[in-house]
Amino acid sequence: MRRVLVVVLLIVATSITFAADRPEGRTFATRSVTYARHGMVGAAHPLAVQVGLDVLKAGGSAVDAAIAVNAALGFLEPTANGLGGDLFAMVWDPETEELYGLNASGRAPAALTIDKVPAEENGTIPVYTPYSWTVPGCADGWFELHGKFGRLPMKDVLAPAAKLAREGAPVPQVIAGGWARSVSRFKDKPGFAEVFMPGGKTPAEGEVFANPALAHTLDRLAAGGREAFYNGEIAEQIVGFSNEVEGFFSMEDFANHTSEWVEPISTTYRGLTVWELPPNPQGLAALQMLNILEGFDVAALGRDSTDFWHLMIEAKKIAYEDRARYYADMSFVDVPVEALLDKAYAAERAKLIDMERAAKTIEPGNPALDHGDTTFLVTADSNGMLVSLIQSNYTGFGSGYVVPEVGIGIQDRGALFTLDPEHPNALEPGKRPFHTIIPAFMGWDGTPDTAFGLMGGGMQPQGHVQIVVNLVDFGMNYQEAGDAPRFYHAGSSQPTGTMMTSGGILHLEKGLPPEIYRDLAKKGHKIQEANPVVFGGYQLIHRDPNTGVLAGATESRKDGMAAGY
Repeated sequence: MRRVLVVVLLIVATSITFAADRPEGRTFATRSVTYARHGMVGAAHPLAVQVGLDVLKAGGSAVDAAIAVNAALGFLEPTANGLGGDLFAMVWDPETEELYGLNASGRAPAALTIDKVPAEENGTIPVYTPYSWTVPGCADGWFELHGKFGRLPMKDVLAPAAKLAREGAPVPQVIAGGWARSVSRFKDKPGFAEVFMPGGKTPAEGEVFANPALAHTLDRLAAGGREAFYNGEIAEQIVGFSNEVEGFFSMEDFANHTSEWVEPISTTYRGLTVWELPPNPQGLAALQMLNILEGFDVAALGRDSTDFWHLMIEAKKIAYEDRARYYADMSFVDVPVEALLDKAYAAERAKLIDMERAAKTIEPGNPALDHGDTTFLVTADSNGMLVSLIQSNYTGFGSGYVVPEVGIGIQDRGALFTLDPEHPNALEPGKRPFHTIIPAFMGWDGTPDTAFGLMGGGMQPQGHVQIVVNLVDFGMNYQEAGDAPRFYHAGSSQPTGTMMTSGGILHLEKGLPPEIYRDLAKKGHKIQEANPVVFGGYQLIHRDPNTGVLAGATESRKDGMAAGY
């Protein structure tokens, strides 16, 4: 308890206060909401945003722009995403007036079974090894999206990213910092230093970095389509690399890969509809949290009360226990989505919340039947199409294993399988693991007019909820809702089936009243300081249904921006 209180005092001593003389509605916002009429992009790197705007101005759709931005970010922000990872997206199509969901996550190799995995001491899959590899789904996701909603030729969509990778670009502050922190973990992994440590070091802030191998890979994709990645030379090079490092990939694993169009799931929160994708991703947890919170007068509690933060954290714990127990690849197991989304079920689960004490353990419900880094982006075009797209290698550079000829690292998403054969999320050949990355939409009157998301592993559902609560219960504008201080609770339960820490660890961002840190500790919350990157990375675009005007907000904790024309 003494150690916790010392940490709390340190947080309080370094906490900041926001200027009292800011204009009304700008209590937290670091900048104004961005407005435009014809198109908009929000992403974690300014050069990627410019790429997206150029594609829109050339007549591309919001999907063309999203693919172009993602391709650029794979080069510009390799600490978070790339062609070696997976992708999820949601698209609002104004022509059909339908919200589409795409699951472009990869599957475990056919040759990898539980009995072949040398488990860590805590019973989990070794993260930074080929045992954590799953087939990269990003490229197939691009071509699925483009085939349905693209307007420009794919060569025009991918050309800007290839040009950037070939010529090089300066590395901004946040990305440079994450890159430098990755050295100790990845520098000795096969291929990593060759591609991502030119001259034997990571690029410093403002230093130009290039990846000509990635540029060549993008050129091959533009010329040969998705077959170049899954049935051609690129697949051969990745599988050859896998054989060299005793991995499990085969050409059949790549040839058999497919993305899946899925029906988004939703709930309402005080009249606002929020849409997420169904499992294997974790978006359902955000909806479950909202259902629990709807039974409380959150606005009356106020953001400056200890009870508000305590309630949010306890609701998260309850939803995440169900996440750990039930979420898995729905093509392998029956996930009780409808029952988990039931409002009556949420009301019953809400009874577990003790407003005086932090729960140490919570059992998953019985419905009727974290290390991650990610990039998230939003785009909008002049026709009213909105895209919410998220893409990730999982733990920053993924497994750290990099294929030099292709210029990409291989994701380690398979580390989120459990090795318990009885668990829904158990490792099986050809199965998709539990996934943390989640795109989202929301809107009043049942219309998805706002694409949003918040990157960052297990932070994402609790981050989505904090954005919604800031907007609905506290009346913040879109930028303020993202800039307001957040909490991140971790370690109480994991999708791998392991219990990390009794009651979990609470991270509170600076800027809250000092007594909140003190009083939460008194309620039994274990508080620790954390690097600001754990609080996620937010982007949002809203389209006014009456005027068509676009409003954009971006994450002040990242290097990016929202811009329109």
